[in-house]
Amino acid sequence: MLAFAVAIVMLAYANVGLALDNQIPSGMLTYGLGLGGLMLAAYLVLAKFAPWADPLILPLVTLVNGIGLVIIYRLEASGMKGASATNQLLWTAVGVVMFSVTLIVLRDHRALQRLTYTMGALGLALLISPLLPFVGKEINGARIWIGIGGFTLQPAEFTKLALVIFFAGYLVAKRDVLALAGRRLLFIDLPRARDLGPVLITWGLSLGVLILQKDLGSSLLIFGTFIAMLYIATQRTSWVLIGILLFVGGAVLAGLLFDHVAARFEVFLDPQSQELYDRELGGSFQLMQGLFAMGQGGVLGTGLGQGHPDLIPLAFSDFIFTAAGEELGLTGLMALLMVYALLVERGLRTSIAAREPFSKLLAGGLSFILAWQVFIIVGGVTNLIPLTGLVTPFMSQGGSALLANWILIALLVRMSDTARKPPPQAIQDEGMTQVFQR
Repeated sequence: MLAFAVAIVMLAYANVGLALDNQIPSGMLTYGLGLGGLMLAAYLVLAKFAPWADPLILPLVTLVNGIGLVIIYRLEASGMKGASATNQLLWTAVGVVMFSVTLIVLRDHRALQRLTYTMGALGLALLISPLLPFVGKEINGARIWIGIGGFTLQPAEFTKLALVIFFAGYLVAKRDVLALAGRRLLFIDLPRARDLGPVLITWGLSLGVLILQKDLGSSLLIFGTFIAMLYIATQRTSWVLIGILLFVGGAVLAGLLFDHVAARFEVFLDPQSQELYDRELGGSFQLMQGLFAMGQGGVLGTGLGQGHPDLIPLAFSDFIFTAAGEELGLTGLMALLMVYALLVERGLRTSIAAREPFSKLLAGGLSFILAWQVFIIVGGVTNLIPLTGLVTPFMSQGGSALLANWILIALLVRMSDTARKPPPQAIQDEGMTQVFQR
């Protein structure tokens, strides 16, 4: 399956070169050997340190990561400034290293439960680090970066991992209390008022991110993940309804008080407005270019290398999904979404198979983060929801998101290995059976 995923990526590379220059790209062998070698190394580490892990996770990630490399290479070949497939391949290599180190060092993911509050403190520290003087950087109106010398990092990508570990540990300890019902309203058992504290604190934290950092995406990601994990822990629909009400109320309040949030809603409500289309900052030009591109692609797409995705601003980053949509069409986008859906399904299957509550919550939370992030970015670029500034996992160019997502996959692989590993007695019995058969 891993070889098949790499073969699909190499065929896509060849397709781009043939469409642009009528010849196989000169760097195809380099990219092919590079990607294939990296995934072989990842497989060998997985086979050695997590032999019982789900066999579908790594091939699925390889396919999505590879397709992202192809789209970035195609944009670079068309002259788009900032697009660099070589840099993305290097970041992929670092991501595979982080994947391997995580599997080698973290032999038992349950040890993370002892670091519950440490991870919570680390997550908060990473979250507020862009607000610090000297190291915090504001780019494109959002203060979500830290810079040291010429190197920049987006801490929010790693914050989500730390906070999910914290949420899982906290909810395991408090789930019995949070599951207690208070008054009944219509057909819903409401939680007790004294138990609303964690939800209100997380809501306030999300609003703080939205207000101070102008980062709608991270705000939505953090709060949505906590509510989903709270539901997994307690099985109470009332928490979901309360979370939705709090988010809608916070979004309306932020839209009334802050111009950058109001601008996102204006573009969402009327992206075809000439005034918004011509607005230099916070306008709808980028969104409309993406919609035009997907419309041009139609059902089957224009073909790799035969469209004009370079006309979409930041097509290699925020809008790589629409760039893929123009040349792969609706069919290609549905295939990509199916790959993401399979990846999330394998994570949720790991959550179901886990034997202890912490593992169930952690695997469920990590799977939800992946699904939620894909929904937020795809919904934004298709104008289903307001744009948020998140990137497409494993496809968009950038180091921070790629590294964090490879670590996320390593955690899922480690948990699937633990969940799928048979009891020691079963392994011993199987070994004795093989001896007798010989």
